[in-house]
Amino acid sequence: MSELKEQETRVPWWGARKFVRELLGEVNRISEELSSEKAKTARLGEIAQNLLADAKEIQCENEKIKSQMSALNMLSIMDLEQKRDDLLREVDELSKKIATDQFQIIQEREALQKQIDEAKQTIVETRETALLQEVGIYDYRHPLSDAVSYQSALKQLQDAIKAMAKRDGFAILSATNWTVNGSTSEGTKMVREVSKLMLRAFNAESDAIISDLKPYKRSSALARLQKAADTIERLGKTMAIRISPAYFQLRADEIDLTSDFLQKKAEEKEIERQERERMREERKAQAEIEREKAKLEKEKLHYTNAFAALQAKGDHEGALRVQAQIDEVDRSIATMDYRAANVRAGYVYIISNIGSFGERMIKVGMTRRLEPMERVRELSDASVPFNFDVHALFFSADAVGIETAMHDRLASCRVNAINKRREFFKASPREAKELLSDLAGELLQFNETPEAIEYRQSLQLLMSSNEAEPRSGL
Repeated sequence: MSELKEQETRVPWWGARKFVRELLGEVNRISEELSSEKAKTARLGEIAQNLLADAKEIQCENEKIKSQMSALNMLSIMDLEQKRDDLLREVDELSKKIATDQFQIIQEREALQKQIDEAKQTIVETRETALLQEVGIYDYRHPLSDAVSYQSALKQLQDAIKAMAKRDGFAILSATNWTVNGSTSEGTKMVREVSKLMLRAFNAESDAIISDLKPYKRSSALARLQKAADTIERLGKTMAIRISPAYFQLRADEIDLTSDFLQKKAEEKEIERQERERMREERKAQAEIEREKAKLEKEKLHYTNAFAALQAKGDHEGALRVQAQIDEVDRSIATMDYRAANVRAGYVYIISNIGSFGERMIKVGMTRRLEPMERVRELSDASVPFNFDVHALFFSADAVGIETAMHDRLASCRVNAINKRREFFKASPREAKELLSDLAGELLQFNETPEAIEYRQSLQLLMSSNEAEPRSGL
């Protein structure tokens, strides 16, 4: 106020009013600013109070969360440590189990591989033996003359097996110092009963092998017998029970002898079949000859009656002509008698079947039929897809000799080197013609190129069908 008074005394009177107005405006401005600042201060205080309350609430929540998190952290650590220990134990157990399984798998794989290798070897050997047997190659262990001799030898062997299989025949060996409850007699009884069961099992296996035996399975049958003996020895190890070597050898000899007997029996059966086929062919040829001879004799009777009638008429020229025909018939009858008496006379034929066997394959044979094409037609039956083509048909009084000579000269070309009745050769018709010309002289007719009509038509049809397929897909 003193400052105002001092100022007022210094200000002239005419300017006092203006000064007062300015001073009042300044006071009002300051008052308004103070009021505004007070409101702001009050608002800020209110906000501060609210923020403080919120901060305290947040702090309380944080404290709760921290305590909960601490408890949770402590619990999780314990659980994790426990889980880790459990997992480590499981991993260790699994590692051990995996290692054991791997070892077992390796052992089983090696054992299986060994069995596979043995089986493959057995299969290959059996297959090769079977193939060799099919073409007549068989390794006899006990060569005998015929199946009857094998039957007799088998009977003697089986008698020896029966004698040795009796109670004191020493077919099976076992321990002699076995006791049961301190009793030697009870132990001996038990060993005897178990030995009897073991021997029965071995004999049952041996009989099963014999009943299913094939000649080409001999090696596998012997291996199966040995396995049965090894199994019995393994199962009876505690009592030292095993098949005696002498009895095992008897049963092995039985397999060998039975195999030889079956093979010899099959060979004799094949020989009988071939002989029946030869006899059937011979009967057909003989029947044809008899029918032709009967036909000629009937024809001769007609000519004889005509000759008598012409002579009665006095027609000597006609009678001479008929007599010539009678002479011709007589020659034909004589030929039939010769054919019937001479079993070596007949036709040699050379045929091929390129649709079935290829171009370099011929069959050289002979037939005593009056009509040799009947035999060729029989060969062209349902067993081959196409008919045979004839390259040569040559009649000879010694057809058997010419056929044999042809076979000898073509021996290096024979397809089946074991069964000589299989008359197929890897040769061309031209090669066969040259050989036959050397043996039989000039050939009246020889067809070098086979017609093979159905085969060639089939090829043409197949080619046409293949050419039509792309066009049909357009």
